[in-house]
Amino acid sequence: MTAHHKSLTIAGLESVYDALASAIDQTGADKTELFLVKLALLNANALGNPQQFQQHVQVALKDL
Repeated sequence: MTAHHKSLTIAGLESVYDALASAIDQTGADKTELFLVKLALLNANALGNPQQFQQHVQVALKDL
């Protein structure tokens, strides 16, 4: 059984970005880190693949 990879459209990515930016604004500076960790863990669980999550972490670390 192979995994089916779904990608977001540009409009979908913009929607996700807007939702994320709004949520970060709502959390306030003192809770942003906790929010992002909780969000990452929820998404890692939904992804269901620790190796793929680690790959995403490595890509996100590039060029910071």
